[in-house]
Amino acid sequence: QVQVVESGGGLVQPGGSLRLSCAASGSISSIIAMGWYRQAPGKERELVAIITSDGATNYEESVKGRFTISRDNARNSLYLQMNSLKNEDTAVYTCYVHYRVVVNVEGAYRNREVWGQGTLVTVSS
Repeated sequence: QVQVVESGGGLVQPGGSLRLSCAASGSISSIIAMGWYRQAPGKERELVAIITSDGATNYEESVKGRFTISRDNARNSLYLQMNSLKNEDTAVYTCYVHYRVVVNVEGAYRNREVWGQGTLVTVSS
């Protein structure tokens, strides 16, 4: 099983910046996509940003121009640079990894998904 560990959350004032990190470990053969989701109190979880295997990115409309998602393939790591943070960005941010894994010695592949435990981002003055 692949595990992911997030870091980088914390308390920041409006207009400030944070960088979230996600490190994936385990039997990853290849990554299909990695992304960041968030869930604010009383709200449904939503996609913040995602990066696919070909490097294409998609962002939730409200974070476009402020957040940047990136991936370090050599380290199976995912990052989210968050600038110009707003109060409404306050949420638990969770790393998502969609990947392929070899499940037997013959080399058969299966698609898997794994979620991190989340890191809290609080934007407040």
